[in-house]
Amino acid sequence: MNSLVAYDDSDSETDAGKSEDVLISKENLENPAMSATGSRDGFNTVSKSQIHSVDYMAGSKRNVFHIDPFLYHGEANNKSSAVVHPKKAYPAAFQMATCSPEQSFSPLLKPQVFSANESYSQKRTHEDSGVTLEGLRPYIPKRLRKEKYPEAETGEESTSYSAKFGVAGDGMSIKTSKYIMPYLGSEYEATEIPTNLVFRMSEHRGPVNVVQWCPEQKWSHMLLSASMDNTIKVWDAVDRGCCLKTYSCHSCAVRDARWSPSGSGILSGGFDSMLHLTDVETGAQVFSGRSEFRIGTLKFHPADPNVFICGGFSPEVRAWDMRICKAIKAYKAAVQQTLDIMFLPEGKEFLTSTDAVSQDSADRTIIAWDFQTGAKISNQIFHERYTCPCLTPHPKDSVFAAQTNGNYMALFSSLRPYRINKRKRYEGHKVEGFAVGCEFSPDGTLLVTGSSEGKVFFYSYRTARVARTLPAHGSACVAATFHPVLPSLLATCGWDGEIKIWQ
Repeated sequence: MNSLVAYDDSDSETDAGKSEDVLISKENLENPAMSATGSRDGFNTVSKSQIHSVDYMAGSKRNVFHIDPFLYHGEANNKSSAVVHPKKAYPAAFQMATCSPEQSFSPLLKPQVFSANESYSQKRTHEDSGVTLEGLRPYIPKRLRKEKYPEAETGEESTSYSAKFGVAGDGMSIKTSKYIMPYLGSEYEATEIPTNLVFRMSEHRGPVNVVQWCPEQKWSHMLLSASMDNTIKVWDAVDRGCCLKTYSCHSCAVRDARWSPSGSGILSGGFDSMLHLTDVETGAQVFSGRSEFRIGTLKFHPADPNVFICGGFSPEVRAWDMRICKAIKAYKAAVQQTLDIMFLPEGKEFLTSTDAVSQDSADRTIIAWDFQTGAKISNQIFHERYTCPCLTPHPKDSVFAAQTNGNYMALFSSLRPYRINKRKRYEGHKVEGFAVGCEFSPDGTLLVTGSSEGKVFFYSYRTARVARTLPAHGSACVAATFHPVLPSLLATCGWDGEIKIWQ
């Protein structure tokens, strides 16, 4: 393994005749003193033998540059006197900076300038290999680079870095965001329609199906996403707009993922028919189960965090208890697929949206169930001939909205007999067969939805009129969700694989 800094340890004519382009091996390194041999315009200069090479790793490419130490010993206003001896063209993005192995070598880092009385480290032994040399990126073996920086081997640049979570038993090591602290424990303020793009995160390599803010307020800077690229990611979507951790527990597309009520775990299900509860901190599987069908939607029981309901490509909807790792109840209907699930207040009843339609009517499109007995309360809630890919409750009123493939959202009462409000219809966006989600703002004044065109539509809850549209994504925008604490902060995702934060 070659050292990052190669020095010529002799001033003899034989050594001087050798090419400075060769990196000297670690075993041949001595400890010569870097002494000045003369002066040039009042500045310290060095001999030719003191010009050293910098091995700069940029992705999977290696560039060798010969930098005269005089460049970092001169004054700032006399940098024109510095001498640089490039083997190749000197890249504009190359900066001399100190960074840890966990950080990406960003071209935005400021150069590290050395004073005249500082000396360079001459030799790097095996014992101190963990210490970062001043001004240089430490050497990482190829095997470790593949494990820790897979984007470097594929030639793709990454705009984020992985932040370390604490080990098991230490608790969450992510600090509460300074932007969230002033709002903790206070009542949510009025929601304004966001217009400015804050972060654009595009590390997913497939369509993103869902995004959700962490329900624990002190960790609500974290955003969860599930994608068709078989991965789940947790993002810092408030402070830095970067990916904190990636979970690859599924072998097929992840259709849905939900934070546990405590914010310490992630429940996920996908087309591999697997259900996983992943510990956010350690990445360990707290619960794993295999369903008899491909998972399409998941919901935690509002009164019992150990119980959840899952539905998908099956006429059944099943309730699971993670304490015994078994399905405890099945709810059967004459349908082929369950599109979404929504619990009513207190969790005694829940609704399912199915794909049962006919030419004249769509009975069984929305079915109300008794959670304890498994009995159907009603299957005559919605009579239009459209499927409903999403159901969402109002945070204050006893109503819920249903996204329909008729390019409108309908409003229903969440009390029996769950009648539709025929006076209000939120229309103007397009769904066109995509699983486009919708959601009320935390104060209940706005109803936000994506669209097949990639736009985000904001409707007034009271008037049902379009308040504003936001061109968000290049492909279908399938989810838009407001932050539970910070007013007017919105996260969107789409089939272009991007996640965007708006304010």
